[in-house]
Amino acid sequence: MEARVLVVDDEKDICDILQFNLEHEGYKVDIANSAEEALTLLTDKHGLIILDVMMGGISGFKMAEHLRKENNHVPIIFLTAKNTETDMLTGFSSGGDDYVSKPFSVKELLARVKSVLKRTNSSKKSAQQVWQHEGLVLDIPNNRVTINDVEISLTKKEFEILSLLAQTSPNVFTRSEILNQVWGDNEFVLDRTVDVHITRLRKKLGEYSSIIVNRSGFGYYLNLEPKAAE
Repeated sequence: MEARVLVVDDEKDICDILQFNLEHEGYKVDIANSAEEALTLLTDKHGLIILDVMMGGISGFKMAEHLRKENNHVPIIFLTAKNTETDMLTGFSSGGDDYVSKPFSVKELLARVKSVLKRTNSSKKSAQQVWQHEGLVLDIPNNRVTINDVEISLTKKEFEILSLLAQTSPNVFTRSEILNQVWGDNEFVLDRTVDVHITRLRKKLGEYSSIIVNRSGFGYYLNLEPKAAE
């Protein structure tokens, strides 16, 4: 069964173009002309959001941040006229999975949609059920992380990075390998994006922040040695 896509853009012409082409590819499509409307339409049946950044009222970035704080990890492709490095980093830090600049190629956007959905479905199928290190627990199928039974809120990318390192520990991953595993074939994502996400991840892990180790000249891995007694 094809995924249901929610298109959020305040330009009707763009919504019409995307709806026509996505439905032609077999996707089910819902349209919202604002973030406020999108939040009322969004259900757990939606497998992807194509989200415009520059809208009146709530911006696309703010909507994405809101969803991630609510532990909603539906994949998001940002659609925007902005294309600077800072804008892209803001998009990914807000919880976005991909970033397409206007004016865009419909063919390229469809390829991105297919790639994000394939990557999401693949990670769900292959994921180990539950991973635990002392009081840190990853419930991978339900996208939940708890520390001493208290849930912490991670963005989708932060969760995927932690899951990748956890399930393959003590393997070391270079920034390029993490980008390939988590972001797939998105050629516009920079190595620095990994550092941004890991910095945020460490902060959220609190007492377990030190388990993510940067091996200079190589990359990142999890150090799961027992804590030394004080």
